[in-house]
Formats: sequence, structure tokens, C-alpha cells
Amino acid sequence: MDDSFTFEAADGTKVFTYRWLPSGPVRGVLQVSHGMGEHALRYRVPLRPLIDAGFAIYANDHRGHGKTATSKSALGDFGAAGFAGLVDDMARLSGIARREHPTKKLILLGHSMGSFAAQIYVVEHSQLIDGLVLSGSAAFDMLQAPSGGLRAIGEGMGKTRTPFDWLSRDEKEVDAYIADPLCGFTANDASRASMFTAGAVAVDPKQLARIRKDLPLYIFAGDKDPINAELTRLRPLVERYRAAGISDIATDFYQDGRHEMLNETNRAEVVRNLQNWLERVLAT
Repeated sequence: MDDSFTFEAADGTKVFTYRWLPSGPVRGVLQVSHGMGEHALRYRVPLRPLIDAGFAIYANDHRGHGKTATSKSALGDFGAAGFAGLVDDMARLSGIARREHPTKKLILLGHSMGSFAAQIYVVEHSQLIDGLVLSGSAAFDMLQAPSGGLRAIGEGMGKTRTPFDWLSRDEKEVDAYIADPLCGFTANDASRASMFTAGAVAVDPKQLARIRKDLPLYIFAGDKDPINAELTRLRPLVERYRAAGISDIATDFYQDGRHEMLNETNRAEVVRNLQNWLERVLAT
């Protein structure tokens, strides 16, 4: 069953949320935190195998994105609450998912910008979840935002068919992204600044030590994702979590994969590996 709802944030923002439920019993809950310049509905199709396997999925449109943005001019604007407000929205949605499925395990999946939000979230709210998945991520302090916005991220790839070929090797997925009026924009200057301000806790060893030591963590990425610079900006993140005492860390790094592994040419393999990890979390 697919439906949607809105919930009220701490500052009164109405946060639009999708809720995708399996046709049979709910076995587990996955909360999705999407990336910059996109929206939550893009995850319904790639994550369909998880819904069919019994996972309820909750995915909100972040502030300044999708149907949470009140107008086209609001796209890319997190508002006065900034990125910290966005992370707080995620915690509120976790509470809703918990109340609706109190006996089921809840796993948070964050992609790209959503993964950076998840890096902050897990410092402050690790007790709310039973597992964390990071996709298209990097160490927060190594993240580089080019002045040209999302269109400029793939400039180091050389000549490409479109400015967004860095997202995926699948041309149909890239073209669908470009054709989507709710995709392709970059957060405004104030919103991006608030992201890095809030992210200070995600690189501080004393703050990272607050994360539950028994939290299962799964990180997957393509090794040709320019966000992670051939994994050189991602491996330090893994090591920081290990140094913080988190021992259950699994990784899958895909050869020649780009930024959106859930929309890559080998997405069936990617989702299958994600499901296998989720099943392990449910079984523990």
C-alpha cells in the first residue's frame, strides 16, 4: 500500500512524507533520507524489492525539496532552521515510524546529502534506530562543494554526454533525473553553510563516541563517485567509526560505480546486497 502524509516540524514546517507498506506483514522498517537536488519519490522503484520482502518504507521530502518545498523558488532553501532543522525532521519521522510499528526494527538509510544528515543524526539519535546505511557518502570535513553546484561535480570526468553523467552509467536514469523538474538544483548559500555548521559534530571524536557501540553500520558506494574521490574521502569515515568503537561495520564498494548506486546499471546486485544486510539486522 502506498500513501503519503505530512507531519509538523518543530518550527511548524509541514514535512511531506511517503509511506510504502508491503502487502503482507511488516517485518522491518526502513527510513530514507534523500540527497540534494532530488526527492523521496525517486526511491520507490529501486527499493520495491525491499517492500515486497516485507519492509515498510518511510521517506520524507527534506526542507527545500520535493513536495515539502512550498514553491519552485523554495527549492534549495532549508529555511531559518537550516540543516539542523532538517536533521530534527528526520528524528521526528523516526518517532512516527516507531509508533506505527513499535515491535519492528528501524533502519535509517541516508544517500548523499541525506547521508551527511544521517552522520549528524546518528551522533544525536542513535538510540532511535537499529541500523544505519550510508550511500554516496564521504567524511564530512573532506566534502567539497564546487562553486558550480551539482552540475559541476562531474567536471573531472572529462567529456561526458550530460553534466549529470556522474550520477550513473545508466543513461535512462540520468535522462529521467534531468527531465524531473524537482531534480538538479543546488541548495542556496545559506543552506549549504548551515549544513557544514551542523556537521561539526560528525567529525569530532568526542561527539562520535556518543554513538551506540552496538549499532550495525553498512556503507556502500561506487569507486568512481566523484563525491568520494575514488574512496579517498570515504575510507577515513569508516576508520573514524571504528575508532569510535563501532565494531559492526560492513562495506560494499562497487567497481566503476558512480554516485547513485541504487540507480546504477548493477542496481539489482546493489539492492540484493542491501537486502541481505537488512535481513541480518532483523535476525539479530
